[in-house]
Formats: sequence, structure tokens, C-alpha cells
Amino acid sequence: MVRLPQSWFILCASRELGRKPLARMLQGTPLVLFRNEAGKPAALVDRCPHRNVPLSMGKVVGGQLQCGYHGWRFDAAGQCRAIPGLLGEPGAKSRCASSHATREQDGFVWVYSTPGVEPTTEPYRFPLLDAHGYSTVRRTLRAKGSLHSLLENTLDVPHTAFLHGGLFRTEKKKNEIDVVVRRGADRVEAEYIGEPRPEGLAARLLAPGGGVVQHFDRFLLPSIAQVEYRLGDDSHVIITSAMTPADDWDTLVYAVVTFRMPLPHWLVKPFITPVALHIFGQDAKILERQTETIRRFGSETFASTEVDVLGPPILRLLRQAEREKVATSAEVQETRLKMQV
Repeated sequence: MVRLPQSWFILCASRELGRKPLARMLQGTPLVLFRNEAGKPAALVDRCPHRNVPLSMGKVVGGQLQCGYHGWRFDAAGQCRAIPGLLGEPGAKSRCASSHATREQDGFVWVYSTPGVEPTTEPYRFPLLDAHGYSTVRRTLRAKGSLHSLLENTLDVPHTAFLHGGLFRTEKKKNEIDVVVRRGADRVEAEYIGEPRPEGLAARLLAPGGGVVQHFDRFLLPSIAQVEYRLGDDSHVIITSAMTPADDWDTLVYAVVTFRMPLPHWLVKPFITPVALHIFGQDAKILERQTETIRRFGSETFASTEVDVLGPPILRLLRQAEREKVATSAEVQETRLKMQV
């Protein structure tokens, strides 16, 4: 399984983090989030160094997290600031809690996966959130699957005609198109060229008048999957999924759908959510069965072809990031192939 150091992940929406501490998991590690006296988010390992009780069982007092067992209090950096009954200074190193850097942006609280260090990067910025003429829908989803499995599933074209038949594409009507795959140091992108508007229900909403769709699928380290559709100047949809591995087989998906369409947005918004949830439900069910099979056999095994354009390079990038060997070159490698969709 992949565990990514020095990476930013979303642990909650901003509105979820209020006056009470919030327990979360990141790559198998229990964390607790709270807001300091200035209202800024903080993240500590969810274990009091005194007697190993979850700090998330406590409460926030004056911007510090107070353990619910003996009342020890910790600031945003994990420094122990108060020990009831102790006459001396509380701040010995052994009494401190491990802390993780945090950022709050775009309506989410991001946490850096490596504790006790100053981040070398900043979190991903969601595109077009404030752009004129665009609307945004957000949802938080969960699936029983590995980070790699969810990333590949989100960006996998061939399965849509079968698992989501009638919503995106159909098994019967096939079109031969060109695919350009671009690989960079921290990302991989597939551009699908010459694809007529698919016959599925969701595609008809995007492009009621038909036409040729500009379609891009992208993966960006550490865990961003992005699907972009554009048709002329009127229709443009970007679906960005920031994925957080709570555990090896449990992944949260923070999905942000930003769109511009010729139809009134007030009419489109109520339609997007149920359709998207239905599609995700189909994906979640197949991913859970995939996970059960992998665990039953004790390992993964993949037999890929050239039409699995993003799964293998995504896994390579994840493995490189796990080893902290992400390339720094700006060079982009490009390959071309043909496929039927």
C-alpha cells in the first residue's frame, strides 16, 4: 500500500470544524482537529502523551485542546501548556503532542502528512471557484478502496460504458478517437481528441446540441483526480476530486464540480447531485468488491493494456512520491494511441 510523506490532504470541510474537536484518520494515523484562539485550524495526533486517551474526547478551552481524562492542555503546536495540580512548568518535551501543519483554503482544512516539519509545498487550489459565469457543487464521499484504486477508477474511460451504461457512454455505439498522454514530474494527463458527444444522459446535459467534446483526464500528486469537459464556448465542466486515504482500504473523496452551461444553473444544480451520487454509488460498490478480492487473495495483480492510459503511470508516480523521489525536471513526455469509446 502507498503511504505518502510530505503531502497535503483534506481532512474536513471548514464548516465541519467548529468549537468542538474533530477526530479524523490520515493514512492510518488518528488525528484530532481543533481551532485555536484566533480561529485557525490545528491538527495533533489523537493521543494524549500522559495516559494515551484520545484527545478528541476532550474539549477546546481558550484555543487549547484539553484532554478529557486529566485536563492536560495543548496548543496548536502540540506544546503542553497546563497540567492541573502541577506547580512546575508543564512544557517538557516528553509531555508534548505531535502536531501536523494545517492550511485552510477553498472551504477545506488541509493537513500535512508528515508531523513536526515545516511544509515545503502548499495545498492544491481548486480552479474557477470564483470565476464569472460558473457555479460549483461540493460533496464529500467515501469508498472502501485504496487511494490508487479510487484515482484510477475516477479517471478510467473504458469502464463507463459498462458500469455506468446509459449515463456516460453505451456499449453499442463506438467511436475511434486519438488519445494523447502527457507525463510530467508530478502529474499525468490524457487528452481525448475527436470524441463526439457521448449518448449518455449526463453527456446530453453537458452538450444538448451535440458536437465534439474536448476531454481531459488528469492526475496530480499527491491525490488529485480531475476530469474536464468542454464543448464550444458555452459548456465547460471541471470535476476535481481531492482524495484522502483515511486508511489503506478506506478513502474519502472531496469532490468539487465547477461548471458553465447554456442551461440555467438553477435548473442544472438539482440534477447534478442525484446523478453524481448514483454514479459514485456504482463505483463504490465495484471498488468494495475489488478490495474484497484483493484482500482475499492477499495481493494485487494487474494485467494492463495500452487503453489503461492512466492507471499504471498514476501508480508509478505514487510509488515515487512514497520514496520521496519525485522528479524535478520540467520535461513532459508525450505518447499517442488510438482507442474506441
